[in-house]
Amino acid sequence: MIHRLFVLIFITIAFSPAFWAVGHNSTDSLLNRLDEAISDREMYLKQRETVLKELHDSLSKATDDRARFDIMGELFGNYHSFNSDSAYVMAQRRLSLAHKIGDNNLVLNAMLNKANILSLVGMYHESLAVVDSVSYDALPDYLHAYYFHTKRNLYGNLEDFAVYPAEREHYGRLTDEFRDSLLSVNDPSSVFHVLVKADQLNVHGRPKEALTLLEGFIKENNLSEHELAICAYTLSESYERLNDRENQKKQLLISAISDMKTAVREYVSLRQLALLLYQEGDLERAYRFLTIAVDDAAKSNSRQRTIELNDSYPMINRIYVETVHNQKKTLERTILIITVLSVVLILLLFYMRKQMLKIADGRRKVEEANNKLSELNTQLTASNNRLNELNLRLTETNDKLNELNRQLLHSNNKLQEAYSAIAEISELKEVYICQYMDQSLQHIEMLETYRKSIAKLVNSAKYDDLKKLVKSTKAVEDELKAFYDQFDKTFLNLFPTFVEDFNALLLPEEAIVPKKAGTLNTELRIFALIRLGITDSDIIAKFLRYSLTTIYNYRTKVRNKAKGDRNRLESEVAKIGRQS
Repeated sequence: MIHRLFVLIFITIAFSPAFWAVGHNSTDSLLNRLDEAISDREMYLKQRETVLKELHDSLSKATDDRARFDIMGELFGNYHSFNSDSAYVMAQRRLSLAHKIGDNNLVLNAMLNKANILSLVGMYHESLAVVDSVSYDALPDYLHAYYFHTKRNLYGNLEDFAVYPAEREHYGRLTDEFRDSLLSVNDPSSVFHVLVKADQLNVHGRPKEALTLLEGFIKENNLSEHELAICAYTLSESYERLNDRENQKKQLLISAISDMKTAVREYVSLRQLALLLYQEGDLERAYRFLTIAVDDAAKSNSRQRTIELNDSYPMINRIYVETVHNQKKTLERTILIITVLSVVLILLLFYMRKQMLKIADGRRKVEEANNKLSELNTQLTASNNRLNELNLRLTETNDKLNELNRQLLHSNNKLQEAYSAIAEISELKEVYICQYMDQSLQHIEMLETYRKSIAKLVNSAKYDDLKKLVKSTKAVEDELKAFYDQFDKTFLNLFPTFVEDFNALLLPEEAIVPKKAGTLNTELRIFALIRLGITDSDIIAKFLRYSLTTIYNYRTKVRNKAKGDRNRLESEVAKIGRQS
């Protein structure tokens, strides 16, 4: 009788709408993380506003026009995906300031800023007029990628909004051309090159290759939240072309989470995710996500995103209203079913109470037998307790001995480390003090010789020779050469195997060998300074009398020759010579 009653209750519950509502109400961890990121949205927005305020404060305090131009560039970048109107104002201010400074490269940079933001807000004709007024031949190398990026985005937007096939095909062809140009100037190891290449593979029907490229790049590199958002969205497009909806949804979630954390308001992922959830029947989330996307598009003044959202928002809003109405009816039916089940359960409880009384009587008899067994167990337990006490004392003694051994070993290790560090510091200090004194004396002698030469020419009234001597840079060049030779000699005395140890970190075919034994070339000197703890590229550039860009290029070039993880090359260089 009881068995049949339980079966009846289970069948009734299983076929009720409330049961299935509970069964399908679970979400995966990514959806939960996105909900958390949305709930923390205000915090992320305040962080973005704090950064903007600090940049505006820096701008108001700047006294140099070029410094103002650079700060305006940072403000333009921060406003670009946050508030397009403010980004446009900043682009205009940059352009005016560039004209004031009179630097044509700065003017071209600001014009590309303006064209970029005009394209974002849907003013394609105006954007095209600005970017076409920029001569590619007049652009410096560092603006080539930005130029191609702006044109590629502009023609891509025109292709998306083209009404007729002929225009769409024309703009698509131009988009492909500028995408190819962008790939030709970007660093192949950069995230921008990989993203553009993956986009090209997707557009040309090769999504599997795009997946392989992007997934390998993400695995091998530590990306920022903004870079992760763009990579994940591009992956979602690849999965969409492969009809893999589950992985498409996963990548859209990852992209949307990163968009929320970076506090951008101009994005696509959340809208695409809302449409996907709508198709899966998750109407509540779809409506909520689309509402957030519409609100952000309005606050960022992104007309392009607002137009895209207008097509999908009314549909989901209508379905959401109908769903709420249907849920209300379902709730009413569920309440009726629960009422019936409650009556059945009350009757079942009365029946079960009678059965429990019978079971209680049987339990009393079992308890009496258990009491006798308990007495025997008590005696056995007492014996075991005495044995356990002895074992516990032995264990405590062993633990104390082990702890003393660990402490002693730890102290020895610390002492050895301290002795090694003191020895290395003492050696460096002594060598560099002697070297400093010797270098200073040589410099003083050189200045005295130089002074005597000038005095001799002045006393002899040989003013033409005096002018030649003052204008000549030979003395400085000779002094620099002597300085670098002395640096090489001193460094290699401290680290005699530096060149061999450094080349061991590179691929065999990429070994760097100085032309003359006992000296260092420019690449080796850069990493010799890094070994001495000087990692700031600006300081290295001043030390070696090179431009900052040249130092960046040298460091990047050598890192690309690394045998293992190129991002760990400099930390491995810092360990050279420490083993002894």
